[in-house]
Amino acid sequence: MKNNAVDRNGASLISIAQGRFLMGSQDHYPEESPVRWEEVAGFAMHATPVTNAMFAAFIADTGYVTQAERCLAPEDYPGVALDMLQPASLVFMPSESPVKLDDVSRWWSLVPGADWRHPLGPDSNLQGLEQHPVVHVGLEDAQAYAHWAGCQLPTEEEWEFAAWGGQTGSEFVWGDQLVPDGRHMANIWQGDFPWRNLALDGYDRTSPVGTFPANGYGLLDMIGNVWEWTTTSFSKGEQGNGKPSCCASSGGEKELMVLKGGSHLCAPDYCQRYRAPARSPQAKDTTSSHIGFRCIRR
Repeated sequence: MKNNAVDRNGASLISIAQGRFLMGSQDHYPEESPVRWEEVAGFAMHATPVTNAMFAAFIADTGYVTQAERCLAPEDYPGVALDMLQPASLVFMPSESPVKLDDVSRWWSLVPGADWRHPLGPDSNLQGLEQHPVVHVGLEDAQAYAHWAGCQLPTEEEWEFAAWGGQTGSEFVWGDQLVPDGRHMANIWQGDFPWRNLALDGYDRTSPVGTFPANGYGLLDMIGNVWEWTTTSFSKGEQGNGKPSCCASSGGEKELMVLKGGSHLCAPDYCQRYRAPARSPQAKDTTSSHIGFRCIRR
């Protein structure tokens, strides 16, 4: 595939020809099935997730205020205390010791003042993180950037087709071994989730885009680092009895959307979603420290 386009920011878009592929998996979580053939028209996709530097250019040009930076409307959250409606976002906080894995609140905290500029809370900043994926962006924020950049967000089908990089049939987009010959292929969790991250791949949170090998199309960070928004809705009946993901899928009656790609929090002993067919539900108004996005152009 070739790189023959850029977005308004000058970021590379890699052309991907139309094709047909087997989507989904019957070997892991129930929400990934059934396996079925899907036809995808050609499109071009960002080579990397949108970075903090890319997002900052958008903010500077438009003055846009992200979802995590806004107060929530009391009428949308009846009965919720006003202090809980202040600008805030979810931040991963590792536990101090082993905990049961049946309640994500043991490692997610709603932190006032956490947003894309302050990824760990109001006392943090983006120094040294310019080339890391932007996080704490909701679906609306991602769509606003895409519109400004002259792009769109991908559907789940488009995203999964691109993630495979022109091949299918293996466990991972790079082959059948998670760490072939000891080489780490994506930024995921090593160790005991959620308390001890050995960071054998070099990172305990996000990593600069392009740190790990590209797939067959030349796309970087399709697996791990940050989950990525799609425009595909996730039915609340789809999750079944599968193991929960590392995401904090809150939102009550809010519409759930499909996230793809896994993140640096996906762990072999908990959330094995560092695979192309993997998917996770997320309320469209929820932001967190491990969700980002990339755009396409049809």
